[in-house]
Amino acid sequence: MKKYNITVNGNTYEVLVEEVGGVASAPVTPVFSAPVAAPAFSAPSVAPAAAPAAPAATGNAGANKVVAPMPGTILDVKVSVGQSVKKGDVICVLEAMKMENDIPAPCDGVVASVNVQKGASVSANDIIATLN
Repeated sequence: MKKYNITVNGNTYEVLVEEVGGVASAPVTPVFSAPVAAPAFSAPSVAPAAAPAAPAATGNAGANKVVAPMPGTILDVKVSVGQSVKKGDVICVLEAMKMENDIPAPCDGVVASVNVQKGASVSANDIIATLN
């Protein structure tokens, strides 16, 4: 066993690492002991929440993509598949940092798919809709 002192968030812990078989490719199993001059550390037992599945695209993907410029929540979807739009028409309303942002169509076209729904969370560069 090898003994190491590790500091995490200002707390120092004494860690014992067991050597297994002496082969470099063998997995190393850490054995933790009581911390040095710090309270015992225990990992939270809360399972991570499952992220909601992204809604499936409706219709065929189009040639022009409308993407989210920033992470946020979709407050409203203003178009539907098959609808004609002109450059600058609002595709949806995205709330980010307590502000409502209109997401415009980048060009004239027909909506080929809508990839989000009201209440969905999006990341930067997620595809909101596609146009033909």
